[in-house]
Amino acid sequence: MIPIAQPLIGEEEKQAVLEVLGSGMLTQGPRVQAFEEAFAQYCGVKYAVATSSGTTALHVALLAHGLGPGDEVITTPFTFIASANAILYVGARPVFVDIDPVTFNIRPDLVKAAITSHTKAIMPVHLFGLPADMDPILEVAGQYGLAVIEDACQAHGAEYKGKRVGSFGTGCFSFYPTKNITTAEGGMITTNDEEIAEKCRAIRQHGMRKRYYHDELGFNFRMTDVHAAIGLAQLGKLERFNETRIANARYLSEHLQGVVIPAVPEGRRHVFHQYTVRVLDGRRDAVLDGLRERGIGTGAYYPVPVHQQRFYKDMGYDLTLPEAERAAQEVLSLPVHPGLSVADLQTITEAVNELCGDGITFKK
Repeated sequence: MIPIAQPLIGEEEKQAVLEVLGSGMLTQGPRVQAFEEAFAQYCGVKYAVATSSGTTALHVALLAHGLGPGDEVITTPFTFIASANAILYVGARPVFVDIDPVTFNIRPDLVKAAITSHTKAIMPVHLFGLPADMDPILEVAGQYGLAVIEDACQAHGAEYKGKRVGSFGTGCFSFYPTKNITTAEGGMITTNDEEIAEKCRAIRQHGMRKRYYHDELGFNFRMTDVHAAIGLAQLGKLERFNETRIANARYLSEHLQGVVIPAVPEGRRHVFHQYTVRVLDGRRDAVLDGLRERGIGTGAYYPVPVHQQRFYKDMGYDLTLPEAERAAQEVLSLPVHPGLSVADLQTITEAVNELCGDGITFKK
């Protein structure tokens, strides 16, 4: 079986965990601080705040920006549901606009039309490891005084015009085991705003700025030193992991036939959290089944856009977003992780080409 994802844990991570266990300092401590500092430097920002997951990073970031009941956040419907759910957690309302059919990311030209007097933020998602088109998003945000909260949970090390994601607004990352690096479970908020960083630190720790003095309602969203120790070791490998993902993606793009391969617009560094193709003519599900029968891990990320999920429809979301809905019926992700061998890549491409016929590779 060739897995769709495979965390690569080495001796460095194991030794780092043992050192923490031996220190007696297991919860949020010096390893968390060291991880925060190293991750901030990697992203090119002043501050980073570690949390217990990517979802809690989004939740805390929204609270730190003052989002609450009656507010609206413009975002994409084609993402993991945590992006939109975090907006609901703070009492605000997600406002969905459609996606670019080539990049799968939010269409900036549709954002401006969705702004109302209740809009307080834009949440672009750097989906599958490809940065959203940030210049027009930042322009609109600046024009209307909106916060920009980047969902970079799938895009560690991705770049837009030479600048790493998570440094354009307030960035949120996940370290779930399938991500480009992992802490087993964990998240990170990145920012250049000292006030936002301070608010995030307080909210993740029961509203404390001084021990046992609680200035506001907060949560227990802390990262442990055990998780941070793994993260520090993984961060040292991130560029190597990403370069291997990029090389694996290049191999797939050069050898696949009969599918629409991922686009990488000029000026963007795609780090391929997922290598996602389109399978046309209603054949996607048959190809999914065929790959699984051949022992190749695969998945449709995501088969139902957020606005069509049952409980969103129950909340009154009744809109048509054709590109997101079409993508949900056509996308298929193939293994691209750094654990793949050349033989694995050959097996994957041969299987896809067999299932999709001898047609040319489509580029859109």
